[in-house]
Amino acid sequence: MWPIPLLFVLLGIGLSYGSLTLNERIPISVDYIGGPDAALAVLGGIAASMIALTATALTIVLVVVQLAMGQFSPRIVRAILHDRPSQFAIGIFVAAFAHSMLTMREIVSVEEGAPVPGLAIIVAFALVVLSIVALILYIDHVGRSLRVAALIDTVGEEMRDTMDRLYTDPGDNPFDDNPNIITAPRSGVVFRIGYNELVTAASRADCLITLIPIIGDFAPAGAPLVEVHGNPERLDRRKVTSAIAIGPERTMNQDLAYGFRMLVDIAERSLVDPFDPTTAVQAIDRLHDGLRQLARRPFPSGEYTDDAGVLRLRVGQITWEGYVRLAFDEIRQTGSSSIQLVRKLRAVIEDLLTIVPDERRAPLERQLTLLNAAISENGWPGIDREASMLTADPQGIGSGPKLRTDRLFSEGP
Repeated sequence: MWPIPLLFVLLGIGLSYGSLTLNERIPISVDYIGGPDAALAVLGGIAASMIALTATALTIVLVVVQLAMGQFSPRIVRAILHDRPSQFAIGIFVAAFAHSMLTMREIVSVEEGAPVPGLAIIVAFALVVLSIVALILYIDHVGRSLRVAALIDTVGEEMRDTMDRLYTDPGDNPFDDNPNIITAPRSGVVFRIGYNELVTAASRADCLITLIPIIGDFAPAGAPLVEVHGNPERLDRRKVTSAIAIGPERTMNQDLAYGFRMLVDIAERSLVDPFDPTTAVQAIDRLHDGLRQLARRPFPSGEYTDDAGVLRLRVGQITWEGYVRLAFDEIRQTGSSSIQLVRKLRAVIEDLLTIVPDERRAPLERQLTLLNAAISENGWPGIDREASMLTADPQGIGSGPKLRTDRLFSEGP
């Protein structure tokens, strides 16, 4: 990390000597900078705060390195240490520190009327403002760089650069000669689709376009992105690709399944190490709520027409079964040995079966069958399996039919 911060230290030293040299040519009124005692206090405060900021930034870098090594891979450290925004932020802080320290040497007296290096102090003020901006941007950057998608993207981009340097001939893309295929201009995840823009572009070209990946899919650079049905010559390909937003990771802008995905990840992680089935139950509560809200809603067909009613765009959509499998499959496989979890899953599925239309019952009934099979595979004794594992419980353990006071009320005295 040292080359760029060292360069900024030299820059701060140069700014100090340069501003002190030009101080007599560009006089600054004491009304703006104060007397020598005020200038000395300001410069001392700037120097102290900048060295504290530098220490904080370095500490943050070390924390990021430790987190990345523990959660992702120890081989990711090099990419973090070569992070340019971190180096520039630390460089700005040390440049302001060096400038302030050297400028303080020019204030030889704090008596009234003593000379004050006004221009150098103005430069110090400017460096403080720049440091504040750099700090805000640096914190935002650190928050973004800690995401697994950002780290993966960093390694992927470096890998692509190395590949382009070592293997200069990219070869022929078989889809380049196919006028009915529009390829992805860059790699990334499809996180937003401009439906109106695509319909307008297809209507003007009098054709039908089909988006090959759906929301949340990863599209490699050069892979088929859109298939054109009809005459592709009049289609504005640039407008088509600009209407399909590709980025480093999924978002919940249009990707409802990503919300389910995050909740499932939380539940799965809590079931591995450390084992925390209660956290998994809380995540399942939100999955339950999401599926319940979707249970009776009509799903979009994925077909979009223009104002004349002509079909212009087809986009793949996730079905009800897709959401059900996304919500339950991995959690069931990971947590089928937990009494609390299987009771909770059974309660959720049985509740959903009470409200879904008949045509949507099959995926839920399949989940119940798979849940029973997973319980049997774990070898639980018959009595435990009947009393514990095969009982629905909204809390996992605590509100099952044999654990509620309303059961006692219904039985009478």
